Amino acid sequence: MELLLLSNSTVFGRKYLEHALEPISEILSGLKEVLFVPFALADHDRYTAEAAEALASLEVNVKGAHNGDPVDLAKNAEVIFVGGGNSFRLLKALHDTGLVRVIRDRVHGGVPYMGSSAGTNMACPTLRTTNDMPIVEPPTFGALNLVPFQINPHYVERNPDSTHMGETRSKRLEEFLEENDVPVVAVREGTWLRRSADHLTLGGSEAGGVLFRRGSSPEQLRQNADLSELLKVPAHFDLQEARY
Repeated sequence: MELLLLSNSTVFGRKYLEHALEPISEILSGLKEVLFVPFALADHDRYTAEAAEALASLEVNVKGAHNGDPVDLAKNAEVIFVGGGNSFRLLKALHDTGLVRVIRDRVHGGVPYMGSSAGTNMACPTLRTTNDMPIVEPPTFGALNLVPFQINPHYVERNPDSTHMGETRSKRLEEFLEENDVPVVAVREGTWLRRSADHLTLGGSEAGGVLFRRGSSPEQLRQNADLSELLKVPAHFDLQEARY
């Protein structure tokens, strides 16, 4: 299995995907066509064109999954790239079009998968650690399950100078862990997870990430951290514990 899971597609001051062209070129080595899944945004044509422009220097052809039968296109794709946007809209579209099972089968069969933001969320077992507003209702939170743990893209810590008294991102992830015993890898801007077979690493920016586990304090993750052990950790969702 070959995965490249970006926290974000754009870094401040740089063009779309520019910060990640090196790992993208590695995963696209020898391939000529990318199937881009643009369903996380409303304007599919414009989004696909943006992806095509960003990958033009790598000399690959980018085809939108909306330009034909998405299932047939996915069944014949050399590589699948699922773009970011709203995770609820994206997951609903993947289920509505029948792409969930097809993408999962193709990736398990060796077809490389790239995701950014919402597309990275789709690689998890469920949608539950997304940051997005539920603007639509997918039939289930079940996602592609390409990794056995959860990911939280765009992770940021609370600004100590802020007067905002609402929930922080870490608090929300801790609440997730109160109900589920599943590791969560929170990836900061400019970082990504790279899986090749049974090897998983955190790449990109020196900002690194944070590993959240049930019953443990958050663990800071450095650039190039080896996270392969997470591919073997069992996940337990919807824990039924006595509350009183």
